[in-house]
Amino acid sequence: MPMNVLRRIEDVSFPLLIYEESDIECATVLAAANLVEANLPEAGDGTGYGGVILRITPLGRAELNRLRADLE
Repeated sequence: MPMNVLRRIEDVSFPLLIYEESDIECATVLAAANLVEANLPEAGDGTGYGGVILRITPLGRAELNRLRADLE
């Protein structure tokens, strides 16, 4: 699930290399929602290259804060 990936990468150092297809798919959704900036391969590329998440955007940080507030 994309939001789980967003939570998982919240405190990592960027840029973050990702290779797992499921992580790339989640990052694609997050990038489309403007929650992260990323350089990602095209769907079904099949080249075996991974992607790079460059940063979590301010909108992504706000969404993480909202999710935390919902849990309280």
